[in-house]
Amino acid sequence: MVLKCFSKVLPPHIHLSSSCSGAPPTFSHQEGDDPASAPGDDPPKGDSPLQKKSPKLCGSNYPLSIAFIVVNEFCERFSYYGMRAVLTLYFLSFFHWDENLSTAVYHAFSALCYFTPVIGAIMADSWLGKYKTIIYLSIVYVVGHLIKSVGAIPSLGNQAVHVVLSMVGLFLIALGTGGIKPCVSAFGGDQFEEEHASERSKFFSIFYLSINAGSLISTFVTPVLRGDVKCFGEDCYALAFGVPAALMVLALVVFIAGSGLYRKTPPQGNVLLEVCKCISFAIKNRLKNRSREIPKRDHWLDWASEKYSKQLIGEVKMVTRVLFLFIPLPMFWALFDQQGSRWTLQATKMNADFGIYVLQPDQMQFLNPLLILVFIPIFDLGLYPLINMCKLNFTPIRKMATGMILAGLAFGLAAVIEVKINETDMPRLVPKESLIRVLNLAENPVQVTIQDKDLFQQPVESFQNPAEYSKLILNGEQQSLHFTLQHQGLTLAFNYTVKEKSVYSLIVFEAEGSLSSRLITDLEAKPENGLAAVRFINGLSQDVNLTIDSKRFIAVQKNYSASEYSLLERDIYNNGKCITETGEFPLELGLLDFGASYTVVITNVSGGTVETWKSEDIKANNVHMAWQLPQYLLISAGEVMFSITGLAFSYSQSPASMKSVLQAGWLLTVAVGNTFVLIVAEAAPMAQVWFGS
Repeated sequence: MVLKCFSKVLPPHIHLSSSCSGAPPTFSHQEGDDPASAPGDDPPKGDSPLQKKSPKLCGSNYPLSIAFIVVNEFCERFSYYGMRAVLTLYFLSFFHWDENLSTAVYHAFSALCYFTPVIGAIMADSWLGKYKTIIYLSIVYVVGHLIKSVGAIPSLGNQAVHVVLSMVGLFLIALGTGGIKPCVSAFGGDQFEEEHASERSKFFSIFYLSINAGSLISTFVTPVLRGDVKCFGEDCYALAFGVPAALMVLALVVFIAGSGLYRKTPPQGNVLLEVCKCISFAIKNRLKNRSREIPKRDHWLDWASEKYSKQLIGEVKMVTRVLFLFIPLPMFWALFDQQGSRWTLQATKMNADFGIYVLQPDQMQFLNPLLILVFIPIFDLGLYPLINMCKLNFTPIRKMATGMILAGLAFGLAAVIEVKINETDMPRLVPKESLIRVLNLAENPVQVTIQDKDLFQQPVESFQNPAEYSKLILNGEQQSLHFTLQHQGLTLAFNYTVKEKSVYSLIVFEAEGSLSSRLITDLEAKPENGLAAVRFINGLSQDVNLTIDSKRFIAVQKNYSASEYSLLERDIYNNGKCITETGEFPLELGLLDFGASYTVVITNVSGGTVETWKSEDIKANNVHMAWQLPQYLLISAGEVMFSITGLAFSYSQSPASMKSVLQAGWLLTVAVGNTFVLIVAEAAPMAQVWFGS
């Protein structure tokens, strides 16, 4: 439920704030973006006599300084979520890493972003103060973005250079975004005098909107910059990272521009460190006093009584009881944060054509911030009051359990969709296996037999749409196979060497009055990122030069030579050209669909046109991306019920001085959840090795 006061500590996804002493929390949805503050930050108890009052905004009680803070937060959130939206596909397409490694590195970065807030909190509370911490770590943040953007320029160095630059950039970004995470909203709360608590509460609502606006816009816009803009002959990752970098530079400039207006409170010490020291001392003291002669104490934390006050020990006991309830939380975040990894990878294998607009696979992530903005008022004003009217005892624990069930159901739906998607995939080959099919480009049926192989029982008709690939079982890593072709009473024999884990097409054609054949290699898997693949076989007696679009030029030699595959965006290609010795002719390929692979045979040139025959080697993606909507609905509803309720419940169960410690614990559950995904992603290839695919 959206309440009226905000805490000053930063949670993930749903943000809780406690700037009003003893008041309930208010929430925002983005991971770790909150209207809140650092662990250990307490709101100022009054104006320091050394602090001037900030000028007011348009004659209201709102300090002018908050305008700079809100704009800074919008730009920073645009920067972070925009960069992260395209990160998985960057690993997959630019580095050519496999899905498991891409997922592992993505979640390692996400985990680091939720470990580093503790560093920022300690810096702000114990050393620099919030203002200087934000400035210094924002500079680190900007440098990380710039290095990341430079690392995405293809012409700059080799693969190793790109990887090193990108990893250094991501580390600095994680340090920057995590470090300022517990400081910015708290710093905004510090700008208000105590008598303006209601204005401060409304400020956090505006702050919350800036977070979600930055996330929503960036997760929709940045994938467009990546996919629809081309630079260096491919997807423009340099631009997709460069624009968020520019927004972070703008965020820093705006924040510094308001420097003369800010109320800046000095560091006041960090309660999180005190809690850690208390727990550490209790454990050490208990281990030192293991003798049976020493009287037992009621609670293991009582062993800290030699050094720490009873009040602190009592409050730490309350915190540890609540932290015990946090144990299952990482499992929720492990599911939730895969929207940017596994679900994005799933979207690359789906049909993204919505009629009036073709959605980029990494754009689907914008549904989560959009749905959160829709669900919060629906749940707050509709669902929960209705449940109360029905006199159902929907306790916080039950709400959280329901949220976890919804998250599990979301992944159940994702699994069902993945099974349907895999129906159009190429079969996964194991050692000593290959696939083969026959393309009969002759004028009459051909019977194909392979010695010692029981394949192709029926004759292959002329220009017959090829059947599914047939599996070849080899006797080693490669094998020389004897092929026999029967055509119009004639028998011809050919020998070809076939390698394991490869896919082949046997082309049968007539050349100079006799039957001939050629074994060519096909794609072993679907084209990545929803691209289409096309190759050409030139059945003419003269070489041809083909133009697919203004940037694709392909030369194919005569007499049934085959070109390499070209990867193209999904589109209708009817404006191509075929240039031969006799002239230039229009070339129409029709629709080249998402994830499909095609072989186009040029059969004849007559009457000013080119005659072609198109075969679909690998089926197009036939599961529409709209089928991901139910799983986004479930995971977003689960987030509202799980995260908001969990924060509110833990907030109500902890002492006032320890709320920041719980927020630090909450953030760390996000980090641990991402670490789980990292471990599973890295373990998956080993499982395939040990147990088979």
